[in-house]
Amino acid sequence: MAASGAYPNLRDDALGVGAVLIGVAALAIWGASRAIDTPFQIQMYMLLAAMIAGLAMLVESVTRPKYGEERYENGIIKAGVVASMFWGIAGLLVGLIIALQLAFPNLFYLPEFGWTNFGRLRPLHTSAVIFAFGGNVLIATSFWVVQRTCRARLFGGAWAWFVFWGYQLFIVLAGTGYLMGVTQGREYAEPPWYTDLWLTIVWVAYLVVFLGTIWKRQEKHIYVANWFYLAFIVTIAMLHIVNNLAIPVSFEGSFSYSLFSGVQDALTQWWYGHNAVGFFLTAGFLGIMYYFIPKQAERPVYSYRLSIIHFWALIFLYIWAGPHHLHYTALPQWAQTLGATFSIMLWMPSWGGMINGLMTLSGAWDKLRTDPVLRMLVVSVAFYGMSTFEGPVMSIRAVNSLSHYTDWTIGHVHSGALGWVGFVSFGALYCLTPWLWKKKQVSHALVEWHFWLSTIGIVLYITSMWVAGIMQGLMWRAYNEFGFLEYSFVETVEAMNPYFIIRAAGGGLFLLGALIMAFNLWRTATSKEPAVERVTDVPAQGAPVAAE
Repeated sequence: MAASGAYPNLRDDALGVGAVLIGVAALAIWGASRAIDTPFQIQMYMLLAAMIAGLAMLVESVTRPKYGEERYENGIIKAGVVASMFWGIAGLLVGLIIALQLAFPNLFYLPEFGWTNFGRLRPLHTSAVIFAFGGNVLIATSFWVVQRTCRARLFGGAWAWFVFWGYQLFIVLAGTGYLMGVTQGREYAEPPWYTDLWLTIVWVAYLVVFLGTIWKRQEKHIYVANWFYLAFIVTIAMLHIVNNLAIPVSFEGSFSYSLFSGVQDALTQWWYGHNAVGFFLTAGFLGIMYYFIPKQAERPVYSYRLSIIHFWALIFLYIWAGPHHLHYTALPQWAQTLGATFSIMLWMPSWGGMINGLMTLSGAWDKLRTDPVLRMLVVSVAFYGMSTFEGPVMSIRAVNSLSHYTDWTIGHVHSGALGWVGFVSFGALYCLTPWLWKKKQVSHALVEWHFWLSTIGIVLYITSMWVAGIMQGLMWRAYNEFGFLEYSFVETVEAMNPYFIIRAAGGGLFLLGALIMAFNLWRTATSKEPAVERVTDVPAQGAPVAAE
């Protein structure tokens, strides 16, 4: 990038970022001055403060003397590791609170503070664990992987940092909005219209940085993990824009109406909702699997050809599976059947990916006894296989008639979220911390404690929800000899109370494991013992190239 202006280090990319920050700051001033509701005004002031802070950081960065750049941009990945752990613990803590609220309804019931209600904390929990924790893990690992596998520094300079800090701002705006009662009421898409617009800007910048790095790569081959990351970035952009098409009630307020209505709105929402799972929580994290398992096991990917088949089959099939969320609704039955059919077809590529991940350990199975980080990564793949078996089964109409709207679905979601997404994310962060800070490996004893506490927590969580959900469905469909419902809704809730307590206990153990992990990573990053060995490239065919 060319230098310009009075500062010899000022770059063209910094000018572009500065122009965006100034433009958004001007809009924030206009919004704050004309706001018709208090939450909108508060969020506009927050947006303005963030833009001012961003401009200050930008000026400081371009005027700071530079003494040569490292081969790779590692600072942003370090920040991503820290942000991932912070948001992960915050999201799990809120999840534990709302799990306890279901078992003990008066817990944190403070009528004068509406933000403690379950209805406001629940979207805070889902957004924090999916988008804050999961999103930061994906951004950090994708920036690590694309640089190492392409042997190229991140494209865009200041734009990469704009993506990181812009994404943190999105999380803060969304979370504080929920607590103030600002929501669109759309599953996994609750942020208001102006927060959605901000995320769109950030996501386009993310795509440009990632694609630009691939474009200037020094490796001829594009490693398969980058294909999964790219599919995640592109598809989430499409899903986000279409599902969040809305008309604001006023450009000076928080609320808006969806551009869709009725059954079209429902179909659009679950086309988005299921593919948010498919591309945010599956494709992106498969990119992690295809890099970090071979790297930690020091083995090449079992079958590179199978990984390509896995990619294209998954990408083609997943996008059509959303209608299985709308069985027995006003959606035409042909569309419901289409969703179920593609869901069942997904079984094959999903298990192909699982087999590829597990068989990468061929010749290195003994490492599972001595390396708890690798064990966590491998167990995550096992949970991926289990979840992608259960999902297609639940999409069958006969099964769905029992499972839909029950806590069986909650158990299914969390077997994937905690077992697959959680464990593969934890494994990646355990790998990245010593590599980034060039310190001695994390304490394996603490990783063992984390692994077993979290595993027990997951088992308690999902088994309690499976039993509670099936019992719930059976009680809802039970009739007496007179043809009336055997049980009232309150009776079903009362019967589920013990399982709610078990679920909360499982969530508490999972949170405890995450706290142990945070301590372990902090101790590793601040250790005075340097790394005993250098992370080198893996020369085997099909294996990812790694850090220097």
